[in-house]
Amino acid sequence: MEYRNLGRSGLKVSEIALGGWVTFGMSVNDQQMVRDIVTKAYELGVNFFDQADVYARGKSEEMMGEVLRELPRHTLVISSKVFWPMSDDVNDRGLSRKHVLESIDRSLKRLGTDYLDIYFAHRYDPGVPMEEIVMAFDQVVRSGRAMYWGTSMWPAARIAQAVEFAKANGLHAPVTEQPEYSMLRRDRVEGEILPYTEGAGVGLVVWSPLAMGMLTGKYDEGMPEGSRLTDNENWGKNFVTEENRQRVRDLKEIADGLGVTRSQLALAWALRQPGVSSVITGATKVHQVEENVGASGVKLTEDVVGRIDEILKS
Repeated sequence: MEYRNLGRSGLKVSEIALGGWVTFGMSVNDQQMVRDIVTKAYELGVNFFDQADVYARGKSEEMMGEVLRELPRHTLVISSKVFWPMSDDVNDRGLSRKHVLESIDRSLKRLGTDYLDIYFAHRYDPGVPMEEIVMAFDQVVRSGRAMYWGTSMWPAARIAQAVEFAKANGLHAPVTEQPEYSMLRRDRVEGEILPYTEGAGVGLVVWSPLAMGMLTGKYDEGMPEGSRLTDNENWGKNFVTEENRQRVRDLKEIADGLGVTRSQLALAWALRQPGVSSVITGATKVHQVEENVGASGVKLTEDVVGRIDEILKS
């Protein structure tokens, strides 16, 4: 496993991270399987474990936390997020100071830890003044409940606004942004986000780098029963097109030539960006963790990246 600094901060995160979205507490409900997956990831050098309160309404944090609390805390980078409604209560959502400060305490309890390494604002909240948002997360950091804070799926202009307000007022600024980024979803990150975050020292930790599994090749010939894109019609429509199927099939020759799987090629492709600190992967089986970790350290030459671009543009 190779490690990168999280943006311009001193925190080092594994190139491959393990997240709990749509897996733990949803497609994976067996605690022993969660234990096997998390333990294998840790054994293979993964130190970055990503969560959110809204994942399975807290159950994902609980299931992952049950395993993480048995590992040496100083060897872990644990993150969680706040924004989405956690109940019908009018204040149990968004980025108000009240919700941010109450929510982190609940996440800490579910995860079984005294502090988070990173606390993310899971979306931008237009209903809360930027001053209140930044000051709330600054309070989280100053209180020791998180070491750093970041944003997720924020517009570049709002990330810039948060960074500038924080620095102008002696507050802790966000050090990371968590956007969706993959071979099949690249325009927003490459066109809007990276042009700002790279210069500002805000590191990206990207989610869905395998395009919900589309880039693994499992959808080459159809829709396997029980697969993620089969079970979710909206995601399926977004990714499972004949054009994308052909692109993924064409990537196989490049992957084979490098001696890697298409999953590993897709992860290495996302990591080719110097502004990307880590790729967040999910797993429902131990072998998926083993395969994903194999992408760390894979370097793509300019020629290979050019060949990939030609396929993706076709």
